[in-house]
Amino acid sequence: MGNFLAGKVVAVTGAGRGIGRAVALACADEGAAVVVNDYGVSVDGGEPRSEIAEAVVKEITAAGGRAVAVADDISTMAGGQRVVDTALARYGRLDGAVCAAGILRERMLFNMTEEEWDPVLATHLKGTFTVFRAASTVMRSQRRGALIGFTSGNHQGSVSQANYAAAKGGIISLVRSAALGLHKYGVTANAVAPVARTRMSANVPTELTEIGEPEDVAPLVVYLLSDHAGQQEITGQVYTVAGPKVAVWAQPRELRAAYADGSWTPQQLADHLPGTVGQDPMPLLERLKEMAAAAARKDRPNA
Repeated sequence: MGNFLAGKVVAVTGAGRGIGRAVALACADEGAAVVVNDYGVSVDGGEPRSEIAEAVVKEITAAGGRAVAVADDISTMAGGQRVVDTALARYGRLDGAVCAAGILRERMLFNMTEEEWDPVLATHLKGTFTVFRAASTVMRSQRRGALIGFTSGNHQGSVSQANYAAAKGGIISLVRSAALGLHKYGVTANAVAPVARTRMSANVPTELTEIGEPEDVAPLVVYLLSDHAGQQEITGQVYTVAGPKVAVWAQPRELRAAYADGSWTPQQLADHLPGTVGQDPMPLLERLKEMAAAAARKDRPNA
């Protein structure tokens, strides 16, 4: 075992499988006591099983680490609070909260139902909020701590996952807001956008050329939870991990501007906007065009 997180207490949601499990095991291996949260549902959000979290706790304790299971639904305020309360009751503090819980319900936007929209937003976005909300209260009083949300490259948009993409984009804005609001209390907030082989990535229709395993994601999360990242004031960032690749996303900013003499009219915009402000091309839209052309040639495109 290492000591990168020695003495720290970390809560990880969605820690029963995939990336969440890899993060929980890595945190324990680096000396942290871990609150393992997993509601134990299938990818589509059904069939909760509490023993999923317990199984990871057994792995950690068998290796000499410290861990406790919380099989609560973090899409509820009570569930998010219980994750934090368990950390306090068992270990007396909370130094890091990692929100990796998620489900998928794929559907084209024009066919998506409320029953397919709400649970995805509730698990990803609200589930991150409930834990961040409870954890930030503790960390503010401690005047230290790290919050980590899990987003996705799909925050750029998605063909058949408008619910998932909206939730992941929301998590980025939540992380940036947390970074701004908690900075003066010594608390950091960052997001990780992993590209890894998991249950949720199994149905991606293209061959990803840059993809890794869940275990590849864990070292970055451990680093962001550590004092090393805290001392560097790394906060409000979005990082991608894809196998050996680590990348940082740009912060949102205006690209170009144009000014009218008074208020714009629709005709003035039609006459001037394309040649002045213009637009910022969507890489994914260009990629879709390439994929359509490849499909027409009966090729299987790489992503």
